[in-house]
Amino acid sequence: MHTPDDPRLYEEVLVSPMYLAGSNGTGDAGFAPVAHWPHHYLDEGPCQLLVTSPDRRIRIGWFGDDFELWKITAAEDAVSAPRWTATFNHVTPAEIVAGLTTALAHDYAEADAYDSNGRFLASPSIWADAVRPLTDAGWKRGVPAEPGTVEIVAPDGQAGAVIDRFSYGPDDEAVTLWAGPPGWGTRAEAVFTSGTPSHLVAATAAVMADSAPVIRERHQIDRRMEHLVTLTPAAPAAPAAKSSVSRAPTPLDVRRTAVTQAVHRAARAPRTAADLRVMAARSRTAPSTRSGARSPVPAAVPLLSPSAPRRSR
Repeated sequence: MHTPDDPRLYEEVLVSPMYLAGSNGTGDAGFAPVAHWPHHYLDEGPCQLLVTSPDRRIRIGWFGDDFELWKITAAEDAVSAPRWTATFNHVTPAEIVAGLTTALAHDYAEADAYDSNGRFLASPSIWADAVRPLTDAGWKRGVPAEPGTVEIVAPDGQAGAVIDRFSYGPDDEAVTLWAGPPGWGTRAEAVFTSGTPSHLVAATAAVMADSAPVIRERHQIDRRMEHLVTLTPAAPAAPAAKSSVSRAPTPLDVRRTAVTQAVHRAARAPRTAADLRVMAARSRTAPSTRSGARSPVPAAVPLLSPSAPRRSR
């Protein structure tokens, strides 16, 4: 147990397994793959930041003080009802969210600018495709908690996926990825509705199955989770004789620098949906034309710390 003045509280540590690392209080990692997309800061309402694809078909909302911290949707056009929805709660590591946002950024870049469809709107395939990264990593089928469901469980028993095979409605919760013991501050959850393309669920699950650790400050690890994770100092302490020499950047420093640089390269999107799609098509075939974009305006990835949630399950 650490005292409030313990200097080790702010020590950067590598946490594994990553799915038990919890949130670091920011959305940096989740927003990094789409840092070049338009950012909309909202002064009122539960959604504090909305990042959208240039044509606004994909929407990524950050609800900074809610139990469901992230809400991500995709629709046929900017004014249509969402085809599918994915939500991530306040305990879910942003690195897991990045699995989905990375796949969405790739799908959008590959989409036809004149087509109202895209791979991010594809119909889901069989449920096994959605969790294949987990089974390929050695996760096994467990005993389902409810009839009609399938559960895949990690070797340590501390994470899994639940598939409801009888969810057909557009708002039905079909796949739930979870990690950690039950509890408001310990259980991470990512929930996908039935229309979510299987490859997007799989992209998110692949990050959960990745054995690479993530960086946290020691105080960010819930004390109830400390016995379930392995903590390794991110960098050895500098010798006393060299204390005045600037330390080498840690992986966290590198990641923050990369996000900041991506943010400052961001530009404001064109005015109409048609222009947006044409611009997207041109940018894929002639990257050098991006420098001619009108009125570049820097966007910002928030460094938000979620406060007490407004609701819980």
